Amino acid sequence: MAYRWLYQDGEGHETAGPQQRFEDQVAAEDWLGQAWQDLLDNGVLQVTLLHDEAEVYGPMSLLPS
Repeated sequence: MAYRWLYQDGEGHETAGPQQRFEDQVAAEDWLGQAWQDLLDNGVLQVTLLHDEAEVYGPMSLLPS
């Protein structure tokens, strides 16, 4: 069982992003805390956290509030 991020554009359509897998939710969130700006710079506007294929939460905007 692994966690991963689903990357989306502003309309909620899936877009390309790193295919990282994480052992737990904390590791996935820590990674996102470091990578969000690079993702945003590459056109990812929101993300959804998945555990296997089940949605944990999201979509969550990467745009500054």
